Amino acid sequence: MASTVEGSAAMVCINDALRNDELRLVLAKLDSETDKEVFGLVCKRWLHLQSTERKKLFARAGPHMLRRMAARFSRIQELDLSQSVSRSFYPGVTDSDLSVIADGFRSLKVLNLQNCKGITDKGMVAIGNGLSSLQSLDVSYCRKLTDKGLSGVAKSCSDLQSLHLAGCRFVTDELLGALSKNCHKLEQLGLQGCTNITDAGLTGLVTGCQGIRFLDINKCSNIGDIGVSNVLIACSSSLKTLKLLDCYKIGDVSILNLARFCNNLETLIVGGCRDISDESIKSLASACKTSLKNLRMDWCLNISDSSLSCIFIECVNLAALDIGCCEEVTDVAFESLSSRQSELTLKVLKVSNCPKITVAGLRMLLDKCVSLEYLDVRSCPQITKAGCSEVGLQFPDCCKVNFNGSLSEPDVLL
Repeated sequence: MASTVEGSAAMVCINDALRNDELRLVLAKLDSETDKEVFGLVCKRWLHLQSTERKKLFARAGPHMLRRMAARFSRIQELDLSQSVSRSFYPGVTDSDLSVIADGFRSLKVLNLQNCKGITDKGMVAIGNGLSSLQSLDVSYCRKLTDKGLSGVAKSCSDLQSLHLAGCRFVTDELLGALSKNCHKLEQLGLQGCTNITDAGLTGLVTGCQGIRFLDINKCSNIGDIGVSNVLIACSSSLKTLKLLDCYKIGDVSILNLARFCNNLETLIVGGCRDISDESIKSLASACKTSLKNLRMDWCLNISDSSLSCIFIECVNLAALDIGCCEEVTDVAFESLSSRQSELTLKVLKVSNCPKITVAGLRMLLDKCVSLEYLDVRSCPQITKAGCSEVGLQFPDCCKVNFNGSLSEPDVLL
């Protein structure tokens, strides 16, 4: 990029002709991160502007480097220090790092610390004290954290909208009380595996947080119908995603209340909730016929053809469905598809370990489902690759069929 412009009479330096505000407008027009980095290579002035305008940063750094980054990137709003499970490093992010972040990145709104296993309550208290504008925090699998540190964040960060705590097994109802009291803007809460959370905690949470759109309480084994139903009543107009995987105390009461109060629900995960029956699923399908897009109910052993037929007929925008290990489902469930006026919108279907579904059932499905992208038929004794070829079964061109577990699974239903 040239730093001068040739005029009719003289060479004009861009840095003399353009003010900082005008250069910022040029930088704002660059869409790719590569182009923005090139912008900063022109000269020191442009590098300084590029640095101060940067909003996102993904880093691996200790306290010394973080201080230098804070001085250079003074207006960072999103900072990602997360580690992958398979490639974590020692010592990783420490409480000292969090103190530097709290002091140096005062404009921070989004902080991702997922899998940073070394941090403790001391670091979280520093974050709460220093980052009052924080809106999103992910400390999933930071297993040393307790109510003490996270309550400090809740008490100081009243603008908090998203909090993810998967695997933080020491979290209790005390934290939910602090969120209810101070974080009334909360929209997303991830509590997967927080087994000390109870119905009383959820009930207390929604006395102050009534705009929750996303709630993940997968594997929260102490949660039952009472707590979930209170959430559904309080957040009826906002709730879009509810995850209840392996919450074995959940039954028809929760699903019937979903149908009654939450007609905008888009994603429901109830895999492993074995007390759920056809009655409640049919009510849900009728109530959420236009909104429901993703439904996972594998290992719901009381589910049969009647509720699945209702889902196929009623849920006109369904994109992903998992009925794995629902052993009572047969080809009869797919017969209802013949009465549909429109094609099925399904893109992901999992029917693994369904012994009564055959190639004939798949044929009825494919006649109405031309947009299917992933089909899981593992451990279905009557559905084999050879059997499908023998009868000339035609899958959509873009469809990946998982016969034996060799394909990676889409994460839409996790």
